[in-house]
This record gives sequence, structure tokens and C-alpha cells, in this order.
Amino acid sequence: MNLRLWLDQVLDGHQKWTEEAGPYEVHDSLRVADTDVETALHELADRLRDNYPYFHPRYAGQMLKPPHPAAVAGYVATMLVNPNNHSLDGGPATARMEKEVMGQLAAMFGLDSYLGHLTTSGTIANLEALYVARQYHPDRGVAFSADSHYTHARMCGVLGMTGYPIPTDNAGRMDLAALEKQLLSGTVGTVVVTAGTTGLGAIDPVHEVLEMCTRFGVRVHVDAAYGGFFTLLAGLDGPEGLDPRPWSAISRCDSIVIDPHKHGLQPYGCGAVLFRDPATAQFFTHDSPYTYYTSKELHLGEISLECSRSGASAAALWLTLKLFPPTPDGLGQVLAAGRRAALNWSRHIEESEHLALYQPPDLDIVTYFPRLTPSRLSHIDAASARILHEGMAAAGNPVFVSLLRATAAGFTARHSNVIADISEARILRSVLMKPESENYVGILHSRIEELATAAS
Repeated sequence: MNLRLWLDQVLDGHQKWTEEAGPYEVHDSLRVADTDVETALHELADRLRDNYPYFHPRYAGQMLKPPHPAAVAGYVATMLVNPNNHSLDGGPATARMEKEVMGQLAAMFGLDSYLGHLTTSGTIANLEALYVARQYHPDRGVAFSADSHYTHARMCGVLGMTGYPIPTDNAGRMDLAALEKQLLSGTVGTVVVTAGTTGLGAIDPVHEVLEMCTRFGVRVHVDAAYGGFFTLLAGLDGPEGLDPRPWSAISRCDSIVIDPHKHGLQPYGCGAVLFRDPATAQFFTHDSPYTYYTSKELHLGEISLECSRSGASAAALWLTLKLFPPTPDGLGQVLAAGRRAALNWSRHIEESEHLALYQPPDLDIVTYFPRLTPSRLSHIDAASARILHEGMAAAGNPVFVSLLRATAAGFTARHSNVIADISEARILRSVLMKPESENYVGILHSRIEELATAAS
């Protein structure tokens, strides 16, 4: 992959397009000396070194990785034009690209009819979904898993809605008995199910929640910001295949959020929201003295809380999906590699004398902790922190993982032999969302084992 060659093609194409409009003079106020730019770029390059190597498989920490070079090329090509996808007038080409990619995402989830658009983040996408939830049920609140993303509680506060955290089971999934008890109170209008929690990667039982909510006349919103693209692995043969039942149920839910800037190979920020009922557009009606549309075709600003939105995000995703279509044989192969990496590392951990698996991975997130004798939460907490910091600080062979806080109740439910001498403990967490992790797991495991031995 020759990004430099692709960017040269991008710049050539942009120059040819701009020349078609005719010559003009750049204003003197915008001119800068090449030497000044070179100096500033050197400083920028130096400052950007103060980052972790997110591109490398030795980085197995948070949900971070660079976009695919195709997405970079598509983004740069369009950023030079700088269209605004609020309306067809502001970005005719990229607005149509956005509609095309939304159609692909909708088809991936099995939606026949829908209303949807890209957003600047999963947070904004979830805000829109909960805003619509409030419009449908203004006098009722929102229930969500206690392990769901904190954005749901936060956005309930923004929208003036009551949020109801629902306890999770021993696999980090929404507890159905606890949910039913809350639904019986009549206080809930929408239930948020998570297809891939950001802590454990757990998949709520969407199909069972949907059945329960249907009985109670309650809406279901799917937060698939992290895990949504894993629907491409649902029902596949082989170790990477996932139980199809939660994923097939998503098409019958009321709204869905997915983040292409996570597993869709995109740069930040690129989220998306989909509503199963196109009539949801009624809640986005707006007007202003200077707003007008030059065609009767749907303008994306008519169905969004956001106003200005980058057309470059749409073009980058459009180009990426041209090369990696959202199918099991296309983009699905990228996700399958991360899932296999997680399963493979889990097997190594289960066989280890120095590490223990916190719980088996549902997707591509592995959670684990150092084996210690005696096995006290306070000791596990301290040893996990040492492994994190010593791994990052190692000059010759660094490794980057992250920490996850586990409650004493959650820990002992999974590992009854652990002594709960504190209320919670930090454990180790690795996100294997780069496909290169599949061939690097052995090295990661050996390095973390080495650090765990030293920390014991």
C-alpha cells in the first residue's frame, strides 16, 4: 500500500478540478513563506512523536488504531474541497455518497426501510437516538446495562430523562430478570442494549430483550458503536463465528448506532445512527431565516440534530467500502482476524502459570489478571498497575495494554477463589482491533507473562 502514491493522485485530481473553475489570485493575507511552513511542520512532527504507537500490534491498549490508507486518501481528497453535508447545496457529491454508505450499513443489519445519517461520533449518534426516544415517550425514562457506555447516563441528563442502570450477569450482559422488574414499574419507554460493551466487549441478549420489550410496548435502541460490524461474523462456521440470534434481532429494533471510526477503518470522527421507521424524520423538522433547499430531494440536514457535518467523512467511508465491502468476505475478514487473535490469546492465558483469564471474550477484547498467591484483590490491583506502567516504560521492548476496574462482586462471581479485601480491583485489558494482532499474539503473551512474573 503506497499512501504517498495515492496522495499524489489525490493532489493531481484536485488541481485538475480547481483549474476548471478558471484562474484567480490567492489573497495576500493567506500567503505564508515556504521556510516558515517547513519549520512549523518540523515542529509538528516532533510534537506528534508524543503519542503511543497505535499502529503497531505491540499497542494492545485502548480502542485506538490509525485509519486505513484508503480512508486517509478519500478524506484528504474531499477535505481539500471541504463540502458540508448539511444540504445538497453544500455537498452534492458527498451527500449522495453518505446516502449510499448508509444504505450499505442498513443492509448489513437487515433493515429494509430506514432513516439514517453519519454523525461526528457515537456519542452524538446515541444522543439523537435518545432524543427520539424522549419524543416518543416524553414521560418515561431509559434503561441501560450497568456496563453500557457512560454516554447513556450522561445524555439522559442532557435530555432531562431518568436513566435506569440494569445490573449485569456473570458475563457482563444485561440481567433479564432485573430488566423485567424495572419494566413492570411502567417507568421505562426505551431500553438500550449494547452489542459489544466497551469494557468487556460483551453482547447483550438483544433477541431476548426485544421479545420482553415487545410485550411491554417499550422501544429498543441498539448501541453497536463498538461491536456493530461484528454482525458480519454472525452465524459463520469456524471459531470466529458468532451466535446469530442477537445480531438478527437488531433489524427489528427501533434504532441502531455504529461507529465506522472503530471497526470501519475510518479516522475520527465518524459515527452513524439508523432509525427503523422513516417517520422518525418528523422529530427533526427545523427552519431558519437563511435555510433553504434548492431541490425536493432529501437533504441530510433535515434529519439530523447536527448542522454542519464534514462531507470528507462520507467520502472516506464510501471509498473504504468500495475496497472493503461490509460483507463476511470483505470487511468481515478484518474483524475475523481480531476475533481469532482474542480467542488464541485467551487459550494462552488459560494455560499460563502467571496469568488468568477474567472472562472469555465475546469479540476482540481480552481481560485478564496476574495469578498471585494468596489471590487477593488488593494484590491483583497493584500487580496489574505495575504491569501496565513497566510495560509502557520499557525502552527496548515496550508493550501497551490498558486497565479495567472490576468490582469485588463481579470478580468473585467469576473467580470464587479470589479474596475480596477491597471493593474493586484493576485488571488488564487488551483490545485486539488491528488484524495484525492475529500474528503477534504469541509475542504479546510472552511479554506480558514476563512482566507478570516480575510483578508477582
